[in-house]
Amino acid sequence: MAGKKVVVAGATGLVGNAALRHFELVGGVEVVALSRRKPRQLHGARHVPIDLMDAAQYAQAARELIGATHLVYAALYEAPNLIDGWRDQAQIDTNDRMLRNLMAALEPAAPALKHVTLLQGTKAYGSHVRPLNVPAREGRSEMYEQPNFYWAQENFLRALQKGKSWHFSILRPVLIVGLAMGGAMDLIPPLGVYAAMLREEGRELDYPGGAPRVGQAVDVDLLARAIAWAGESAAARNEAFNVTNGDVFTWENIWPAVADALHMKPGKAVPQSLVQESKKWIAPWDELRRKHGLVSPGLHEFVGLSLQYADYQMRYGQTEPGPPSIVSTVKINQAGFTEMMDTEVMFRKWFAEARASKLLP
Repeated sequence: MAGKKVVVAGATGLVGNAALRHFELVGGVEVVALSRRKPRQLHGARHVPIDLMDAAQYAQAARELIGATHLVYAALYEAPNLIDGWRDQAQIDTNDRMLRNLMAALEPAAPALKHVTLLQGTKAYGSHVRPLNVPAREGRSEMYEQPNFYWAQENFLRALQKGKSWHFSILRPVLIVGLAMGGAMDLIPPLGVYAAMLREEGRELDYPGGAPRVGQAVDVDLLARAIAWAGESAAARNEAFNVTNGDVFTWENIWPAVADALHMKPGKAVPQSLVQESKKWIAPWDELRRKHGLVSPGLHEFVGLSLQYADYQMRYGQTEPGPPSIVSTVKINQAGFTEMMDTEVMFRKWFAEARASKLLP
C-alpha cells in the first residue's frame, strides 16, 4: 500500500491499533489515526482527536482527511451492559450515526478515495441469539431479521457506494485476540489480571468458565493483514469475508497453553464470574502494579468491559456443552488471502507481549 493515505477510525481499539502497527511495518503509508483518546502507541501515525458522534468536530477533522485513499473503519460503540447492548436500538443507532458522520466528512475531502473496510463479526450470523449453521457462510447464513448495527452500517455503505469509484469490503472476524487497554472485547487484560491474582496467592490457574463449546479465534495482527489485503484486492471489492486463524479450539483444551504462557500450572475447573470476582481485585491490582513496576493503569481502565466479554466467551454459568460456533473461510481463501495461525501460538504470543510490555506481571 505504499504511497497511500490510510485513515484508521477507532485507533485506540484492538483492531484499529493493530492496523496502525501493520502500516508502520509496511512503510511508505501515510496514516491518520482517529479516536477520542490518543492511542498508547501511534506507530508513526498522526493522531486526530475526534468524537465520531459530535458533528461539530468534523470541520477540523476534515482537513486531516484530505487526500485519503483508504478508510479502515474499526470504530465501535458498546453499551455499558455489553451483552444486552448487542440487541439495543440505541446502540444500533449510535453506531450507524458514527459511520454516516465520518463518510459525510470523508467523501468531499477525499475525491481519490479507493476503499473502505468495515468490520462486522459472527453476530451477523446470530451467534448471540441462536446456534450457528455450521459452518456459517457469507451470503447464505446471515441473520438479517435480527436487528443489528451491522445491517444499518452495511445498508448505508452499499447505497452510498453505488455509482462511485471507490469500493468496500466487509470483514467478519471471530473472537479477536490481541492487546489493547480498556477495550470492550479484549481477553488478554482480564485473563491476565485473573491469573496475576491467583499467582500472587501461590495458586494454580483454575479454569473459570462453564461447559465447553468448539469455537474459533483470530490473531489481531493476522486480521490487520487481511484488512490491508482487502484494501488492494480486486477480488475483495464489495464483498464480505469471514476471517479466522484457520483452526478450532475449546477453552479447556487450550487452558494449559494459557497457563504456561503466564508461567503457571493449569488448575482445576472452578466456575466463577470474572465480573463478580473482579470487585475484589481493585486494590490488589494497584499493589501488584507498584510491586512489579507495571505501566498498566488501574483495573477498570485496563480491562474496560472485557470482563463481561470473558464471562460470555468462556460460557460462565452454562452447564451443558454449547453448539459449535464455526464459520467457513473458504471464500476469503479462494479470493486470495490464505494466512493461518495456530491458536495456541496466538495466545502464547499475546501473553508474552503483555508481560514484556510491563502490562502484566
